[in-house]
Amino acid sequence: MTHRFDTILKSGTVVNQDGEGVRDVAIAGGRIAEIGGLGNASAAEVIDCKGLHILPGVIDTQVHFREPGLTHKEDLETGSRSAVMGGVTAVFEMPNTDPLTVTEQAFADKVKRGRHRMHCDFAFFIGGTRENVADLPELERAPGCAGVKVFIGSSTGALLVEDDESLRRIFAVIRRRAAFHAEDEYRLNERKPLRVEDDPRSHPVWRDEIAALMATQRLVKLAHETSKRIHVLHISTKQEIEFLRDHKDVATCEATPHHLTLAAPECYEHLGTRAQMNPPVRSADHREGIWRGIEQGIVDVLGSDHAPHSLEEKNKTYPSSPSGMTGVQTLVPVMLDHVNAGRLSLARFVDLTSAGPSRIYNIACKGRIAAGYDADFTVVDLKRSEVITNKWVASRAGWTPYDGLRVTGWPVGTFVRGKRVMWQGEIMAPSTGEPVRFLETLRA
Repeated sequence: MTHRFDTILKSGTVVNQDGEGVRDVAIAGGRIAEIGGLGNASAAEVIDCKGLHILPGVIDTQVHFREPGLTHKEDLETGSRSAVMGGVTAVFEMPNTDPLTVTEQAFADKVKRGRHRMHCDFAFFIGGTRENVADLPELERAPGCAGVKVFIGSSTGALLVEDDESLRRIFAVIRRRAAFHAEDEYRLNERKPLRVEDDPRSHPVWRDEIAALMATQRLVKLAHETSKRIHVLHISTKQEIEFLRDHKDVATCEATPHHLTLAAPECYEHLGTRAQMNPPVRSADHREGIWRGIEQGIVDVLGSDHAPHSLEEKNKTYPSSPSGMTGVQTLVPVMLDHVNAGRLSLARFVDLTSAGPSRIYNIACKGRIAAGYDADFTVVDLKRSEVITNKWVASRAGWTPYDGLRVTGWPVGTFVRGKRVMWQGEIMAPSTGEPVRFLETLRA
């Protein structure tokens, strides 16, 4: 019997939970219909993937797309365009917009803005504050909500809950895993005099490793006291990795490409304020500590922490310059270059970018190449060598800290629910982004 499908990806090397091997993948109705040798099958479109690797769609669980209110830096369309150009099929976007995403109305507005305007699928975090604690149990269950995000150290925007009493009130009411920016605000305030005018090398001196560790330790203590689950974003220190190793019962954590690739003081000497992030890029021994977290399985996911600012803003004199850099489009090529360099296996990359996000956030029908799952794929050429340039970056910000970096391993195709959204550097289809679904909030 001859089967007829919408699309067949032919002869690619499929990388999945059962290893990797040359297989065909058939798509029907936006979902994966069949995997294997499909020589007798036919389809409206057959795409030759010989020599390419077909990965489960990469999910970037930390981006800041700045809409509403800060759209001169980025918006949902430009940010998601940058995502799919880099092989990313879904993003989780953060609440530090203007107005803040802390009410039902603001959240619904973002979902409406994103639907069929974003090029990839999406979820939004709801910001946790002292004022909206009573509403969080309902807000965190809204369709398209990735969960609650709390800043316990000030970063970009006005979201901040720094004291344990207020954090305990948030922990008491939430049911899903919550995500945290973990820097101790009290220590940051004490150390502000250590900032040196016009010297971004002082950024990791001010926001030191102790501030990060103290905050992470406080969060874990609260999680144990309240029997709740936490996710610590953008780990930047070796001490946090060592601490979290013994608290995986309540805590998952994220690493970023910039903390795995750049190191102080060289990055500040080369890039100036373009290397300025919160928490900061630190010395090479911290970078190696985070790599050890990757190798030992302590790190659960990779997130880009894509946080764009215009070059005019970034070129302000430190410390008036804002923290943040672009990253969603470079996550895949930068990390594939590490794969080719032998720092991590391709299977571990897939675990960190698809299976890991699906596992810790309980995503429905994404994160694997499996029959019945959404047909989300990141198609890559592991042998292709390219130079990352500012010109290639589709973000409205128009720059990348990796400008001029030659990498081996390149995203050549992005499929979102069966649609070929990007192929060989070109946008191929209209934007049809939909909210990501979560097992804990499925509604009929």
